[in-house]
Amino acid sequence: MVAKTFGSAVSGVDAKLITIEVNVGQGTSFYMVGLPDSAVKESQQRVESALKYYGYRMPRQKVVINLAPADLRKEGSSYDLPIAMGILQASEQVFFPELEEYLIMGELSLDGKLRTIKGVLPIAIEARKRGFKGFILPKENAQEAAIVNKLDIIGVETLQEAIHFLEGTQEIAPLVTDTRNVFFNSLEDYAFDFADVQGQENIKRAMEIAAAGGHNVIMIGPPGAGKTMLAKRLPSILPPLSLQEALETTKIHSVAGKLGVEASLVAQRPFRSPHHTISDVALVGGGGNPQPGEISLSHNGVLFLDELPEFKRTVLEVLRQPLEERKVTISRAKVSVDFPANFMLVASMNPCPCGYYNHPEKECVCGPGVVQKYLNKVSGPLLDRIDLHVEVTPVNFEEMTSEGKSESSKSIRERVSLARERQHTRFGDSPDVHCNAMMPSHTVKELCKINQAGKVLLKTAMERLGLSARAYDRILKVSRTIADLAGAEEIRVEHLAEAIQYRSLDREGWAG
Repeated sequence: MVAKTFGSAVSGVDAKLITIEVNVGQGTSFYMVGLPDSAVKESQQRVESALKYYGYRMPRQKVVINLAPADLRKEGSSYDLPIAMGILQASEQVFFPELEEYLIMGELSLDGKLRTIKGVLPIAIEARKRGFKGFILPKENAQEAAIVNKLDIIGVETLQEAIHFLEGTQEIAPLVTDTRNVFFNSLEDYAFDFADVQGQENIKRAMEIAAAGGHNVIMIGPPGAGKTMLAKRLPSILPPLSLQEALETTKIHSVAGKLGVEASLVAQRPFRSPHHTISDVALVGGGGNPQPGEISLSHNGVLFLDELPEFKRTVLEVLRQPLEERKVTISRAKVSVDFPANFMLVASMNPCPCGYYNHPEKECVCGPGVVQKYLNKVSGPLLDRIDLHVEVTPVNFEEMTSEGKSESSKSIRERVSLARERQHTRFGDSPDVHCNAMMPSHTVKELCKINQAGKVLLKTAMERLGLSARAYDRILKVSRTIADLAGAEEIRVEHLAEAIQYRSLDREGWAG
C-alpha cells in the first residue's frame, strides 16, 4: 500500500513543500530515495525504535520512501515524524483519515519523544499558502508557528500523541496566538537606555543622526571611553519594528535556529556583536547547506564590530557588497540562495595599538608610523561606506559624578521616528528606499540640493580631506538627515558643516 504525507525543506529564508511517499510491498529491503542526506537516512533507526517503544512494528517487508521533488536535496532530522506516520499508514497498522490535510515535521528520539526543529516559521507560512488544514510539530516549536493565522497549529510531545490525534481518538486544541497583541506588548522592552550614559553628548548626537537616517557609524577612541556602552543602546533609539519587519526578522532567526524554546515573534531590533575571531563564512553566511550569517541575523537591526582592526582583512572585505546591496547571495554549483541583510553597521576601534593616541591626558607610547599602520588595517573602501566617523573622548570626573539626568532613549526615539516619517513620505514611491542612507546616487542629486554657500564649503572640504565621490554622496545623505531632524525642507550650511565634521578619519595627517 502507498501512503502520502507532507513535510517541508527550508531554502534560504523560504520553505518548499516536500511530499513523502511510502510504499510497503513484497520484499525485505528498506530504501530511501530523493537525495536524502545522512541525517535523513539515519531516520530509519530512530523511527524503528520510536515505533517499537509504543507497541508498533517496523514492517519486515520492502519499504520504499520517496522524498519528492527528487532533485532537491533533503537535509536534517525533522522528517522523522512524517516518515513514521507514512509507514504506519502504508503498513495498515493505523488508519489516518486526514493524514494528507496536515503538514507534519519533527525529530524523534528513541523513546518517541519529539525534539525541536529549525525553520518553523517559514514552514508554517508555506503550509498556509498551500492550503493545509494544519501543521503538526513539536510542542516547543508551536508558539513560533502560531504567529501564522488561519492554520491549525497542533503541538505534540510524543509520537503517540500525534498518532492518536490523526486517528481521531484524542483531541488537541490548536494553539492560538494574538500575534499583534504579543508584538505590540513587547515593543518597549529595551534592556539598555541612553539615560544611563553620563556625558558624551556629541556621541549621542552622532548616534541620533545615525539612527534617524540608517547610517553606518564608526567610533574611534581610547579604551574605557564608552564605545561599547553607546553601541549597545543604539537599538533603543531606532524606530520600533513594523509587524512586517518583525516577521522578516523572525524568519531569519528561525531558519538559523536562534529563537530558542517557546519563542514567538522577534519584537526588538536585533543587536549582533560577533567576536573578532569570526570567519568570513560565519559573518556573511554559507556552508554546505547555506545558513544565514551574522549580517543576516542583524537584518533590520544593528551589527556591532568591536575592535574593528582586529578582524581579519578578508572578513571585513566581505562586508562591502552587503553594505551596498542590502542582501547576501550565497552561490553554490547547484543552488543560489539570497539572504536579506539590511542592517546598520556600528564599529569601534582604538586609535592605536596602545589605545592612547590623541588622548587628552595619557601619552601614546606607539613608535613612529605604528599608528598609521594600525589604522591601515581597515581598508579605505570599507571606511568610505561608513557615513559617520566619530571621535570618542573619555568622560571626565565631573560628568561621571553628575546628579543630572541624561536624556532617555524614549525622547530621542521620538525625534528619530519623526525624521523617519519625513523620509517615508519622501520615498513613498520607492519600494527599495526606506531611509536616507539607502538613497541611490541619482536620488541624492534630486533630493539633496545645496545652495551656493554650501557648494563652496563642500568643495573646500573635498579638497582638504581628499574625499572620494562616495564620501561626497555620504556627506550629502548625512546632511539631509540632519535637516530632517531639524524639520527643515532645505539643506542649510550648518547642516552640511555638521555632516562634514563626521568624516574625521578622512583627514590627511590624522594619524601623524
